[in-house]
Amino acid sequence: MTHQYSQLTDELHTIADWQRYITSALHGSDVYFGHGAANGWEEGLLLLSAVTALSFPELHESRECRLTSDEKSQLAALLNRRIRDKIPAAYLVHKAWFADLPFYVDERVLVPRSPIAELIQQRFAPWLINEPEHILDLCTGSGCIAIACAYAFADAQVDAADISLDALAVARMNIEEHGLSHRVEAIESDGMNALQGRVYDLIVTNPPYVDAEDMGDLPDEYHHEPELGLAAGEDGLDLVRRILRDAPAHLSEQGILICEVGNSMVHMHELWPDVPFVWLDFEHGGDGVFAINRQQLLAHANAFAD
Repeated sequence: MTHQYSQLTDELHTIADWQRYITSALHGSDVYFGHGAANGWEEGLLLLSAVTALSFPELHESRECRLTSDEKSQLAALLNRRIRDKIPAAYLVHKAWFADLPFYVDERVLVPRSPIAELIQQRFAPWLINEPEHILDLCTGSGCIAIACAYAFADAQVDAADISLDALAVARMNIEEHGLSHRVEAIESDGMNALQGRVYDLIVTNPPYVDAEDMGDLPDEYHHEPELGLAAGEDGLDLVRRILRDAPAHLSEQGILICEVGNSMVHMHELWPDVPFVWLDFEHGGDGVFAINRQQLLAHANAFAD
């Protein structure tokens, strides 16, 4: 712990003191927000919650309570690491929130932050015609999309697929922690290669989609995340091409594909201007997510052929 932050244990006393200071310190430092927290206030809540074992509402209710010396020392150390090493707060406390659900995270997986959470909470209305019985979360990472889908559709069976054994280890931890081992299965698969014969009413995927130019410009915080979950070739569409090609074989007659491609949506417009991708709007921010159904994918299969 640096001298600067060690002094804080004598000068700051209450939860409110620390919440205000952490926010100010982060906003005054060269850190990047966006890994599950939009600003210093939200990261402060995450750090305080981890150290005190209080929920966010409980932190507010207890804001005038004094912290112990040990709690203050822990907070000072976490703040120092966050600013000095540019480690996302979620990795420091091994916890992130997605669709209002808690997940264990570490540097084996990306920090959950997809706007797809909003779609899940809306149960994919109006895109889903029928209640899905089988759902695939491709490139599952921490398992957050698969698990949130299992909560949203209580009778569905969900496959959580990923090429990374490290990511699947984290996903299995989260599946077990949420008590969903009977409905969510973690599967090692390179794209859909290991899913032969499996058919889904809904395929949701947040694949790697960062193009080469953007990879070179990413803030330091991203370099703590697995590159396998980010980089996707020159135009960011290396895996997306395979998904568009392979999805029809794994979609039911009324099945739909929901896919996030972020900034690489500009490359998709250039490559496939005639494909009827529906680009979704989000009340809470985010873009680069499209919906398309099986029939539309089949109608444009030649565009996705190798």
